[in-house]
Amino acid sequence: MSSVALAADKILASVPGLSFPFFVHMMNAFKAEIAKQGFEVVESDGQVSSPKQTADIEAAITQGVKGIVISPNEVDAMAPALQQAVEAGIPVVTVDRRVAQVEGILAHVGADNVKGGEAQGNLIVSMFPDGATIINLQGQSGASPAIDRNKGLHNVLDPLADKYKIVFEQTAGFARDKGLSVTEAALSGLAEPPKVIVAANDDMALGAMEAVKARGLSGIAIIGFDALPEALAQVRDGGLTATIEQFPGQQSALGVQTLVAFLKDGTKPAEKVLLITPVAITKDNLNTAERLGEVK
Repeated sequence: MSSVALAADKILASVPGLSFPFFVHMMNAFKAEIAKQGFEVVESDGQVSSPKQTADIEAAITQGVKGIVISPNEVDAMAPALQQAVEAGIPVVTVDRRVAQVEGILAHVGADNVKGGEAQGNLIVSMFPDGATIINLQGQSGASPAIDRNKGLHNVLDPLADKYKIVFEQTAGFARDKGLSVTEAALSGLAEPPKVIVAANDDMALGAMEAVKARGLSGIAIIGFDALPEALAQVRDGGLTATIEQFPGQQSALGVQTLVAFLKDGTKPAEKVLLITPVAITKDNLNTAERLGEVK
């Protein structure tokens, strides 16, 4: 019994990889909230490896941790380990990425990416009331955030297609170098520059910004997604028009709070899926961005 007693007040916090600033921010939020709730944290860096993240979960199960908050490296590959935790009676809350096939996960906390895409579309409509031509850089094919963000953008623009014309649309794989090369190709193929370039993440938007600068173009609105510190700096300095904040720190804190409520008195969340609504960040509301403190 003694080893179980030792781990009685511990919670495993696991992220896909601490080589990504996004997940460092998420881990810091996990640790702060776990401490605030009076538990000890067992920290797991998945090192962008599902076998490593699986081994961390298995070790935590053996240790007898009280609960697990996790952003899974890969949705399918991480399912068996999370199933094992659930079967061992350890409550699991997923954050940012959902593992829908595992029965018995306590809750999922994430961003409503469809609403995030809609926020991009609504911003375009409010900035260009007379209409606009648009290049749309889509995210990684098959990734749920990419699909949802694209859907949200089209939800807003498609009914207004007579005024808002998407003149070029292609995936740039969430990558900066592809954001640059795909935008370069798009711009050389168009008779005149678009009014707007919208991208499903900040990396592609920053790549597009470089392509626009290289051609000596100005006055094109560039809209990213994720509110990374580098993107926030560009919104402040005028390189980007806007980015979408999905509040990963808030997601992480809510995940821990949901887990601890269940650990303390068995309270189950009213909804199994808790979604935070993303907001557009421009120069006007830069101070509401979660990671503004990291901007150089």
